[in-house]
Amino acid sequence: MIAKKRKTASPHPHDPLLRTDRIPHIWCSGCGIGTVFGCVLTAIQKSGFPLDDVAMVSGIGCTGRMAGYLNLDSFHTTHGRAIPFATGLKLARPQSCVMVTSGDGDLFAIGGNHFIHAARRNMDLTIVCVNNFNYGMTGGQVAPSTPFGAKTTTSPIGNFEEPFNFCSLAAEVGAVYVARWTSLHIRWITDSLVEAMQKKGFSFVEILAPCPTTFGKRNRLGGAIDLTKFFHERSVIRNHIDPREAVLDFNKHLVVGKFVDIERPTFLDNYELINRRELGDWPALEGKRPRPEKQA
Repeated sequence: MIAKKRKTASPHPHDPLLRTDRIPHIWCSGCGIGTVFGCVLTAIQKSGFPLDDVAMVSGIGCTGRMAGYLNLDSFHTTHGRAIPFATGLKLARPQSCVMVTSGDGDLFAIGGNHFIHAARRNMDLTIVCVNNFNYGMTGGQVAPSTPFGAKTTTSPIGNFEEPFNFCSLAAEVGAVYVARWTSLHIRWITDSLVEAMQKKGFSFVEILAPCPTTFGKRNRLGGAIDLTKFFHERSVIRNHIDPREAVLDFNKHLVVGKFVDIERPTFLDNYELINRRELGDWPALEGKRPRPEKQA
């Protein structure tokens, strides 16, 4: 009797980008991070960058585990410090495309100051924030994104703080590319990530993701399918609006879209400009006050 050869599974298009020995992943059933990660992998393939010139930096949290599954240069850094690590990497290898993937708590609570100043400097980084409205990995505590009135382990009667509008904040402090989608907007996410990676300067893409295990359960939004339907029914695409109008109102609409796509000199552009002294002495710089005269 001749034994039949066992059929091997066809390779997945993302296999070359994955550390398959670390699969299965840690994310909960119904979590949107896995979908977002798939979009990130597709965007990397479509971006046109050589894989040796792509790096991912992440912080602590559920989203931060993306770096551990990526089979490229990746760094899983300390809590809130992903952007400083990414800044150093970009300055050391300016030709690289450096992406930061992290959660709302990591990027905007302990890491908020780093976010603001990297955007102000217009560092050439792509920041991907998966916003699940709470600290999902550590028990579901209140975060800078938690909606007003929502319950978490540290706001059991309801959050009494106003949340950040991350897209508005990013635009106000200097980001040149700002977009927001839900984890259901797979094609839109992928296209935005490709645009953000190819954009010179500080790019920010926020992705609203369901967290049925902690946020959804405590706020009686149902299971994974119910929460996914909730996101689908409430999201409204409004491209090119003022990010201040891109509000997240769980009682009405979750406004998504591409809000900002502008040009301005990056940190390295300005460094080279000043280093070459193309504009002459400092007092001649447009819009700057003259240097104070030395007293005798």
